[in-house]
Amino acid sequence: MRAFIAALFVAILAGMMWMDGRAQSAGPIVSGAHRFEKVTEGVYYATASGTMNVGANSPILVNDDEALVIDSEITPAAARALVADLKAITNKPVRYVVDSHYHYDHSFGNQIFGPEVQVIGHDNTRRRMLTNVMEQYTYLSSVQPVPARVEALKQRIAQESDPQQKAALERQVANSLAYLEQVKEIKVTPPAVTFNDTMTLVRGGRELRLLYLGRGHTDTDVVVFLPKERIVCTGDLMESVISYAGDAYAEEWIATLDKLRALDFDTVMPGHGVVFRGKTKIEAFQKYLRDVITQVTALRKQGLSPDEAAQKVDMTAYRNEFASIRGVGIDPAAVRRIYQLADHPEPAR
Repeated sequence: MRAFIAALFVAILAGMMWMDGRAQSAGPIVSGAHRFEKVTEGVYYATASGTMNVGANSPILVNDDEALVIDSEITPAAARALVADLKAITNKPVRYVVDSHYHYDHSFGNQIFGPEVQVIGHDNTRRRMLTNVMEQYTYLSSVQPVPARVEALKQRIAQESDPQQKAALERQVANSLAYLEQVKEIKVTPPAVTFNDTMTLVRGGRELRLLYLGRGHTDTDVVVFLPKERIVCTGDLMESVISYAGDAYAEEWIATLDKLRALDFDTVMPGHGVVFRGKTKIEAFQKYLRDVITQVTALRKQGLSPDEAAQKVDMTAYRNEFASIRGVGIDPAAVRRIYQLADHPEPAR
């Protein structure tokens, strides 16, 4: 009888392993508002499944006894959804959250994590989040245009005859209206554990190095480096798409990316876009930044306003590396920031 039970247990275990293998080979796991891509053992990349606005993509590190989340997403509702959806990949509790930087789409879910969770960020992240970040352009630009966008979508819905297209537009309207409701709950919650240059966590057999390499996308950018796995989680310091630069330090960003490239990694898990391999995309983005600075500086000398200059900056030479570049012109916020720093340089803190 014992032999039979043992054999049955082995058969069940083998079946479970086989099913698990099938699930992994079938591609990303979709759970609620999130899609989880397995990058390596215990390392996942959480992106939106399309059912709600989650903001940034969140690397998930499942360690021996707990899970660590990088970036708590755009609202408390999105953060709660992430914690619930994580049950599809692990039953271990979240014990650490790392803010890659202070921007709303990466950190406004912090408030849902109780005292049993350590929220970690750079010293500057805490300092910035103790100011009026919800009154600044970067956040307001995500909220103020929504009503007009909803009205435009409703007009398209009224004219759309294809049922699938109409359903997709209706989902966009629903998500946009839900976002406006969700932001009402936000209470900006800075990290309670901070560091200046480096911080190391060793969780079971996994070493995680939290590094501040310098100013770039913001003055708060933290990368999480996994030396054994040769993976780096970069937040918005380096994305697979063109990063927002409305709070950037463009010239310093290039040097900071040199420090990033000096790390020994194969895989990048960015704050937006997709996981990518190697360092050629980083080099391409450094060239992009140099070109932006050169063109904007020249246009400023011609007396153009930031918004006028933004329409003339031509970065189409980088379309092969960054497919989001459609034509001439870049985000005016990036140009305004370059002008601002030219007029009022900010000393490093």
